[in-house]
Amino acid sequence: MTVAAVILSATSEAALADTQGQPRVRRLADIAWSGGALPVVVVAPDPDGAVARALLGSEAVHEGPAPADAGPVGQMAHGADRARAEVLDTTAVLIWPARMVWVGPETITSLIEAHGVDDATLLRPSWRGEPGWPALLPSVHLDALRVIGPDVMPDAIVASLSERLPTRTVELGDPGVTHDADTPLGQLPPYEGPPDPPGGHTHEWGQDVAAAAGLSEAD
Repeated sequence: MTVAAVILSATSEAALADTQGQPRVRRLADIAWSGGALPVVVVAPDPDGAVARALLGSEAVHEGPAPADAGPVGQMAHGADRARAEVLDTTAVLIWPARMVWVGPETITSLIEAHGVDDATLLRPSWRGEPGWPALLPSVHLDALRVIGPDVMPDAIVASLSERLPTRTVELGDPGVTHDADTPLGQLPPYEGPPDPPGGHTHEWGQDVAAAAGLSEAD
């Protein structure tokens, strides 16, 4: 499984906003790569090359935005196309608004793990039952993304996809999936971690060892 991260910023100013001492998109690119996403594509305007410079030394590539009249959905599809051009066998893309700066790398790893056992399902991370970002969209469903109108906003785009595609919400205990850059880091609720294995499988190690040894529970 190859899962790309498509980080989306509507302006270069937002892309470069200081976040814990780093430009926002550089922080997100490093988190995405650390969590196991590859390729990492940053879609943002870059009139003076500052966004591209911020990504130097990272695993991310910069991609200019689609035409403005393509709307948010056009930017998402544009980023997905660049990701698939980078790695042809990309099986899914993480659609990641750049304002979601507090997502942890463990969350990215968990979403990729969940995709590995359920590769045709749209996955949304949640915190205390509230769906958030980034959304993991399997590549087989990119055509469903492209038919959404350019006037639809990001939250409504994912809601529309959820109505038409197999969808699963994965509780990951990460407040960063629902709290964006408007929440200072010091006011972020604590990370709790997933209550269940994201892949939906629990290893019964004791039972496996007993079975391999030919022992019953009584033994």
